[in-house]
Amino acid sequence: MKHKFSHFTCSLCGSDYEPEEVTYTCPKDGGNLDVILNYDAINAENSPEKFMDLPEASLWRYLNLLPVFNPGGIGTPLRRAGWTPVYKPVRLAEQLGLQNLWVKDESPNPTASFKDRASAIVVARAAQIGAEVTVAASTGNAGAALAGMAAAVGAKAVIFAPKTAPPAKIAQLIVFGARVLLVDGNYDQAFDLSIEATHNFGWYNRNTGFNPFTAEGKKTAGFEIWEQVIRRLPQDGKRLTVFIPVGDGNIISGVHKGFKDLHALGWLSEVPRIMGVQSTGSAAIANTFHQGDETIKPVAADTLADSISVDLPRDGVRAVRAARETGGTYITVPDEAILAAIAELGRVSIFAEPAAATAYAGLAKAVEDNLVEADDPILVLSTGSGLKDVKAAMQAISEAPIIEPTLDAVKKVIQ
Repeated sequence: MKHKFSHFTCSLCGSDYEPEEVTYTCPKDGGNLDVILNYDAINAENSPEKFMDLPEASLWRYLNLLPVFNPGGIGTPLRRAGWTPVYKPVRLAEQLGLQNLWVKDESPNPTASFKDRASAIVVARAAQIGAEVTVAASTGNAGAALAGMAAAVGAKAVIFAPKTAPPAKIAQLIVFGARVLLVDGNYDQAFDLSIEATHNFGWYNRNTGFNPFTAEGKKTAGFEIWEQVIRRLPQDGKRLTVFIPVGDGNIISGVHKGFKDLHALGWLSEVPRIMGVQSTGSAAIANTFHQGDETIKPVAADTLADSISVDLPRDGVRAVRAARETGGTYITVPDEAILAAIAELGRVSIFAEPAAATAYAGLAKAVEDNLVEADDPILVLSTGSGLKDVKAAMQAISEAPIIEPTLDAVKKVIQ
């Protein structure tokens, strides 16, 4: 079978594997695999000015830098994943004392979260290798993304989700036609069960921190940040600092991979500084980072930010390296700060779910702790819509008063 990438490399032991030699993780040590592109071949046919294969406003504009072939699906939600907007909220910047602040909002994705990026690539890969069923474990967003992308092309999807996942997220899974199995346990137990089912039924597994192609989808956010922001910064100015919410570690490692691909091609002179943000109630990766090693120890995750609530992160090592190799760090914030961040983002018309607002809460903490300077160019990655978890959003705001249908009642409330 012809492939669009050179080989896989284990992130732990460094072993290389041919494209058809492995499917998921390293057979030697279980390490996450990096998909290695043929950078020389890409450079021979492309340039920073002319490397997009398609003009469409989606992640597929970067087809020449992706390890899958053109998936078809023109006119379907599969071709609308990615190319999300970047906003410049001046009032938030002034409030924080910053000169240049951007927020990249992932909620316009087809299923309203960042996870559509990974699922679009995995669905394309599944079609390429002839997989009939794709399975995933998810607290909601990854499952909704897989269900939605699979439905777009008429593919089959099975989702294992904790029974405690927000109802709005479960509703998406079912509406998109996926086979949904609610697990009487947490995300980690759903993850393990999905792996067992994969091996038993021969399904193709989409799980983050397991399938190497998920990071290939998520790296497209790095490409977009480069195209939308970095290339517009002064050449002699400071490099960009990016704040990313972290759960299992695959988003931050994916964005880092995107920057590394551009750097390997010679198109990005310096990789941005990456700041990982976790809830204090689910901080396994942050703990490891600050201990100075790469041994990820599980925690008993307890946070309202369900999308980043993980006992044992499956992509922890690469997530630690994303911050360490770029001169960044890890920040932890309590749920109270996450709720406050939802309200702050809402005041500039960005409706973020708890996990997405965590990145902005991390920026506020970084300003407080003098981890960033006023003239640093900063981008916050907001990863999902607040409509995913309305119950949490309602905790971040005051309830609307109920009044009688009279003008006097209105005057009483207003005054």
